[in-house]
Amino acid sequence: MLPATLKPLALALLAALPLLAQAQLSGNIGLTSNYKGRGQDQDTAKTRAVKPALQGGLDYAFGTTGFYLGNWNSTVHWLPGNAIETDLYGGYKFKAGEVDLDAGLMTYIYPGNSLGNTTEAYGAASFGPVSVKYSHTLSRDYFNYAGPGLKGRNTGYLNLALAQEVAPRITLKAALGFTRFGGVISSPDYVDYSLGGSYDLGSGLALGAALVGANKKAFYGSANQSRVIVSLSKAL
Repeated sequence: MLPATLKPLALALLAALPLLAQAQLSGNIGLTSNYKGRGQDQDTAKTRAVKPALQGGLDYAFGTTGFYLGNWNSTVHWLPGNAIETDLYGGYKFKAGEVDLDAGLMTYIYPGNSLGNTTEAYGAASFGPVSVKYSHTLSRDYFNYAGPGLKGRNTGYLNLALAQEVAPRITLKAALGFTRFGGVISSPDYVDYSLGGSYDLGSGLALGAALVGANKKAFYGSANQSRVIVSLSKAL
């Protein structure tokens, strides 16, 4: 007989079995010549344009329910004592007519230096090749922009993106983002951009190239410098 404390967990697992049976697991791995997050270099220890980063993750979809969980990781170098970014997220996807909607939570974790840890709520909508996504900071600080003990909560990030196949295996991609800082963060709000495309090599392999950067370079320096970034990814 199960102890009383385990009965609720057992009942929850039994209820979840039909969902687990339909679950779909997918993964990805990739290598990029420079990892930029919202237009800014995530390796600030080097000034050169090429700063290779290894990336990859897993996504777990609960059948046709619309619910999903995921994890994504990348090598980084912008916080002392930290060398990796780990993202955990989960949400719900659904449709409203011909519009695809998505809402969820994401936490960015930096093992070895928790000052950068950030949690956001997000909502996204896509119609054909166009998508828009807004992320809102729920954690006390936003990637340590405010600093220890200070508040960067309510920082918002809006991103408008386009992904359109223009020829067999060739997809044009463009994105424009805007960061609006909240709390006591004194850094100037800024715009980031990306323009490029990808080529489907087959068997889950894709080659990408894009010009990525952001404005306000007088304040942010080389971190916002425009870079031509080349990436190779593999769907697992």
